[in-house]
Amino acid sequence: MHVVPIEHCEPAAVVRERRRIVAGVSLLGTGLLGMSFSARPGSKEFYGLTAAVAATWTAGGLLSGPLHLGWIQGRDQRLRRPIFTPVATGVGAFGFFYGCALVARNIPPLDRAISNVLTFAEEGSSPLNVATTMVNGLGEEVFFRGALYAALDADRAVMASTAVYTLATASTRNPALMLAAGVMGTLFSLQRRASGGLQAPLLTHLTWSALMVRFLPRLFQRARSTDLSARINQQGDRTPPAKFDETGKQASTGR
Repeated sequence: MHVVPIEHCEPAAVVRERRRIVAGVSLLGTGLLGMSFSARPGSKEFYGLTAAVAATWTAGGLLSGPLHLGWIQGRDQRLRRPIFTPVATGVGAFGFFYGCALVARNIPPLDRAISNVLTFAEEGSSPLNVATTMVNGLGEEVFFRGALYAALDADRAVMASTAVYTLATASTRNPALMLAAGVMGTLFSLQRRASGGLQAPLLTHLTWSALMVRFLPRLFQRARSTDLSARINQQGDRTPPAKFDETGKQASTGR
């Protein structure tokens, strides 16, 4: 991945202050995230906690110090704000995860983990669920690829920021979310390194999240409907045929 030749050097005092804020916000946000996934899907408590998580990530990122949007370098060597490439990357990431979901449906532990996550997208208000997904995606990028990434040494920022992102997601106690955080966190961090800012990973994250919350629940709803129909058919096949007496009437099964 091509890296834009732009560096943002910060004074040591700014870095120390950023690291102090990042450490505290990481603990607070992780705790709230775990609490939000312990709430009942679609409840006021769930929406309140997820809003608190998004506010924590966003405020923590903005208060930590200056953040940068980043650039992308075209073939003409001119620098532009990244827009189309990150969106296309988000679409491609969704296609990859959709294909993985088709396989995961046949693996019971992953099927249960994904179904549990999708419950939060299916219960309650659909517009509110989409809004919750978007604002949390925004907050995560402002904090993890903005503040946290800038607080780390450049040579290990990709791996370290992804590790912290995955550990924070572990508070949900859902292996599917942890796996997604590891994969997408790596992609977002690489985009952050390549562009020198958070606009590219932010656009990719929002595009991917919007498509996931829009189409993935339908995939698993169809799978559940198919499984239910199959079980009903199997039960029907096991039902013994009715018996008739010599007059053609159905014989009584009572004793």
